[in-house]
Amino acid sequence: MEAIPFVDAHVHLWDLGHIRYPWLTPPFAEGPAGVTEPIARDYRLDDYCADVGRWNVRGVVHIDAGADPSQALDETKWLEAMAAERGMPNAIVAFAPLHDPGVEPLLEAQAANSHVRGIRQIVNWHTNPLRTYTPHDVTQADQWWAGFGLLARYGLSFDLQCYAGQMAGLAPLIERHPDIPVIINHIGMPIPTEREGLTRWRHGLRTLAQSPHVAIKLSGVGFIDRAWTVESIRPFLLEAIDLFGTDRCLFASDSPTDKLFAPFDQHLEAYHAIVADFSEDERRDLFGRNANRVYRLELDL
Repeated sequence: MEAIPFVDAHVHLWDLGHIRYPWLTPPFAEGPAGVTEPIARDYRLDDYCADVGRWNVRGVVHIDAGADPSQALDETKWLEAMAAERGMPNAIVAFAPLHDPGVEPLLEAQAANSHVRGIRQIVNWHTNPLRTYTPHDVTQADQWWAGFGLLARYGLSFDLQCYAGQMAGLAPLIERHPDIPVIINHIGMPIPTEREGLTRWRHGLRTLAQSPHVAIKLSGVGFIDRAWTVESIRPFLLEAIDLFGTDRCLFASDSPTDKLFAPFDQHLEAYHAIVADFSEDERRDLFGRNANRVYRLELDL
């Protein structure tokens, strides 16, 4: 077992018979993660524990798993009951549609659950229909900015999953709200195959990194390159760490989604190999202590 404590900052669990997940429901088509049919089966806490057997997992942060929006609170209640019985997940990042003028009652209801720490609304928008998650860029709407501003009232952070081209436009909003911690998902999802894709990614991350309340997850490498290798992802991880520092980067498995690209162990082995030359103190921050702090888990690490 790897001795460094691991707080997995990005995990999804689901029971397909209990809650509906449109992206895991037939008919399956090509999307940003490819075809999701291989993971369209129940993934419960026991399944996750079987995947992490080699690793010293001390905490789990569950991230909104793309349930039907009408069942967002149902997903939270299901996870809360699991946490009460099993001790995991240790924190929940729930869903709320921030562009909805009537979102505040849902934010209040989500925040009333003891394990809820934040909100995620996937806002990736792209002109390529195979890459976009939304039909239009909701982050351009004044109502979305207003919804984002409500998060501080309920002590909620925001998990930001967007593309690099959206980052600079969001920077003024994020800078305006230093009381809303922001955690960028999946290394900012760079698209190396696009013209100036890496330049836009670097510029976007550099802009957001200027706000000290922004952190970034080192996960989702299959979105960069579905056939990734340690050497192909190394530059992206090291550049993100260079921009944000070892105190604002969080390793995460993105399980089971990232299992579409490689087994769980292969991801964790790669992450440990890439930072093998870092000090033990830095590695403890990257793999556990930063997530513990950012998501307010209060674990003894």
